[in-house]
Amino acid sequence: MVARNFGHALFCAMITLIISYPIVGFDLVFTGLSLELQQVEAGTIAGILLAVAAVFVFQLFRPAIMGTLARLVGLNPLANRPPMEQNKRLKLERGALTIIVLLALIWPFMASRGAVDLATLVLIYVILALGLNVVVGLAGLLDLGYVAFYAVGAYTFGLLSQYLGVSFWVALPLGALLAALFGFVLGFPVLRLRGDYLAIVTLGFGEIIRIVLNNLTSITGGPNGIGGIPDPTLFGMEFGRRVKEEGNASFHEVFNLPYESVHKVIFLYLITLVLAVFTLVVIRRLIRMPVGRSWEALREDEIAARSLGLSRTAVKLSAFTIGAFFAGFAGTIFASKQGFISPESFVFLESAIILAIVVLGGMGSQIGVILAAIAVTILPELAREFSEYRMLIFGAAMVMMMVWRPQGLLPMRRIHVQLNRLE
Repeated sequence: MVARNFGHALFCAMITLIISYPIVGFDLVFTGLSLELQQVEAGTIAGILLAVAAVFVFQLFRPAIMGTLARLVGLNPLANRPPMEQNKRLKLERGALTIIVLLALIWPFMASRGAVDLATLVLIYVILALGLNVVVGLAGLLDLGYVAFYAVGAYTFGLLSQYLGVSFWVALPLGALLAALFGFVLGFPVLRLRGDYLAIVTLGFGEIIRIVLNNLTSITGGPNGIGGIPDPTLFGMEFGRRVKEEGNASFHEVFNLPYESVHKVIFLYLITLVLAVFTLVVIRRLIRMPVGRSWEALREDEIAARSLGLSRTAVKLSAFTIGAFFAGFAGTIFASKQGFISPESFVFLESAIILAIVVLGGMGSQIGVILAAIAVTILPELAREFSEYRMLIFGAAMVMMMVWRPQGLLPMRRIHVQLNRLE
């Protein structure tokens, strides 16, 4: 068996060396006005060679390694446990979600400004992942251009505030509705597509939106983006040191408080938390409604779903529209949080990260998606010293997840009904 795997192991090791050495083994360094290619330190070269050796050994002894790991999984006493009762599982899910929401409400008043700002970003990814979970996890439609709807929501707020002076609260529903319209329009060309073909079309749609935003310089600012996007207000009260719009008041002056910039960060965090809870509740209700059942029927077997009278057109359009709607919410919040947006904020990598969150959490599982969004967003920030290898670690984690737990952290479970055979 080892001799049979030798050629394949050697091939995988060579591919690893060919890909990793040019990317990691050289640095671009400016010397005066010229740009030179220089080799990195010997420690990095040794790490590359160690990775190549590890790939070779793993592929050479892969059957034995995977067999050992399978036996280790079997030692887990909870591995073959029967499914939990539906009512009990729902109660546990409600309890877990309630605890998460309560902790999220307390969090901004105990943490630093940087931590609250990071938590806001986590909630934005939670909204995005829950929306994409409708399309990918529930309806089974592989969407690689989901970031396009995110960009539509952000640019709706940016353009309306720049040209018409529209506030955050007016732009929030408008951005979500316009993103939903784009999702509805995208649904028509992909009605007859499945699998890889659907993924290619959605990927192209995402790139088209980004390129259009990049080229419409006279309207969107092109690569320069849109700046000066206003912050949300609370009943006409602004959270800045000075009032920007006539007729508004300052939050700290109204409540006779010393000015602190963290007030604005906490307020935006609470808005994002409310919208994340709203997204969670709405999608949770939709899953139990007939539309949610039709999404899952389409995911499991499209031919069988059509034979039962389900409209493929309506099911796909509803999934794309609802998923895009919540992406528009997240885009509006992101634009207000950053105060500046550009096409570079909505590249394909964002779609890949959101899709990875859905896959890691467990497709269709809401709690799993929330936990995966927290992990994917926070862990890279905790390991800033490994920032150069962030994507390498992220890719390795995805590979290991697909090998050992392809169903995700907390896979979605449905009631299983077994009928007794009539004698």
